[in-house]
Amino acid sequence: MKGKLIVIDGVDASGKSTQAELVTKTLLDRGENAELISFPCYSEEWSAPVRMYLGGLFGDRPEDVGPYAASSFYAVDRYCSFKTDWGKKLENGVTLVSARYTTSNAIHQGEKFKKEEREAYFKWLYDFEFVKLGLPEPDLVVYLDMPPEKSLELMKKRYGGDDGKKDIHEKDSAYLKNCHETACFAAKVLGWKTVNCVKDGAVRPVEDITAEILSKIDEPEDK
Repeated sequence: MKGKLIVIDGVDASGKSTQAELVTKTLLDRGENAELISFPCYSEEWSAPVRMYLGGLFGDRPEDVGPYAASSFYAVDRYCSFKTDWGKKLENGVTLVSARYTTSNAIHQGEKFKKEEREAYFKWLYDFEFVKLGLPEPDLVVYLDMPPEKSLELMKKRYGGDDGKKDIHEKDSAYLKNCHETACFAAKVLGWKTVNCVKDGAVRPVEDITAEILSKIDEPEDK
């Protein structure tokens, strides 16, 4: 029986990796056959174009690389890991919890389009990755909605105020704000399940967010 692919995504500093790890641990504790995966695969040689792009070798600003070119960098990274690793696990019934996926292209590259052009880009993206490249569509996408002002605060803490540690996406506050707007739009258009990370002006406790994600995973499929 084929496994499930659960994607957890959001803007920078929304807690994607932390939540993916906690959700995977909970599923394992339940006795489920689950495994964590994450993109990009920075330690693998096939992620070189992604690392070059984020490192500023193609330009200091995100818009210096067009959305279709940048999308292909990330898509190839996913394709290589799918063919050499996790594709077989999915076919063998493993539930894969992914921190970022094709959905990240929708957020970060969709930002580069005018508002009225974004939905057409989403259609191109899903056709490119899921049809032409043959990558599996997620069974569930959980979008962590972290307001951009909170993302910027969290990134400042993460890097201790050292902007030199940030990639070209993280350095551009206007870009991050536009990514949040794009992500909220994508969640509606593409049917992602949204979890709000802030309540009453404060970031929610990590465990509360995890519990809500799990409740969405446990929802009947016809909802």
